[in-house]
Amino acid sequence: MRERVKLLPPTLVQRFHGWKATTYSENSVWYKKLADEGQRPRAMVISCCDSRVHVTSIFGADSGEFFIHRNIANLVPPYELDGEHHGTSAAVEYAVQALKVSHLIVLGHSKCGGVAGCNAMCTGHAPELEEKTSFVGAWLNLLRPGFERVKDLPEEERITALEKEAVMVSLENLMTFPFVTSAVESGQMTLHGLWHDIGSGNLCQYNPNTNGFENV
Repeated sequence: MRERVKLLPPTLVQRFHGWKATTYSENSVWYKKLADEGQRPRAMVISCCDSRVHVTSIFGADSGEFFIHRNIANLVPPYELDGEHHGTSAAVEYAVQALKVSHLIVLGHSKCGGVAGCNAMCTGHAPELEEKTSFVGAWLNLLRPGFERVKDLPEEERITALEKEAVMVSLENLMTFPFVTSAVESGQMTLHGLWHDIGSGNLCQYNPNTNGFENV
């Protein structure tokens, strides 16, 4: 197995050296402080793996500000103790119970491939995702309740609505975690739902008073 691991391509090596000579060099005191004192992020962000979603850039954040977990379609599974491996649930537990973050943010986005895949699967156009061998399909099944809520919309509207449903399903599932519920009800932590339009750069937040997403 080890002989199959290769060295980084030269382009990434060059980029690293450029970062070390500029960004790191200019902020070396801050990086050493982070190393010595540990992280104390105020917020956790659960976002999509999509390479176009640059969480720290959107908020102008520095290293150490956000505890970030990324997965396909920014989904959170419901609380479940079954002895299996739960990466997202583990990240949420660590953020809430160990780091004691003040804010837990679910960040969805436009043109999400995972959401489009869920739509295709739920409409019978992606049988490969329904195979038992598909990790992606099994994961996207988490969003099926959201699809049921928007399935009667025209397809273009449905996709955008389903992207926002991915945020809402995750927020609903977060509240099935006892330690999340406790932190929210005690005022230790607040939940937030966001949707980012990649093309326009706009950011929308869920407003419980209007039950909709509004521009920030």
